[in-house]
Amino acid sequence: MALKQAATRIDAEQYELFKATTRQLGTTPSDAIRMFIYSFNDCGGFPYEVRTTRPVVEAFETECDATRFATALSLGVLDETR
Repeated sequence: MALKQAATRIDAEQYELFKATTRQLGTTPSDAIRMFIYSFNDCGGFPYEVRTTRPVVEAFETECDATRFATALSLGVLDETR
C-alpha cells in the first residue's frame, strides 16, 4: 500500500491543546489525524454536523410567553403521539 503524508499548520496554542488532549485519550496527534481522515472518508464528509452560522436563540420577553410556548409545544407533541 502506497502512503501519502498529510500536513497542515495551526496556531501553536491550538496544537499544544490538541497534543494534550490526544495524550489524555491515550493516542497521538498523528493517530488522531489519521482517525479523522478515515472517519471523514467513511462518512463521505465531516463525521459531525457542520454549520455556517451559530443558531440564533432569542429569549422570551416574559415568563408567561415562555410558559405559553412550552405548553403549546407539549400539547403538539402529545397530539402527534396519539
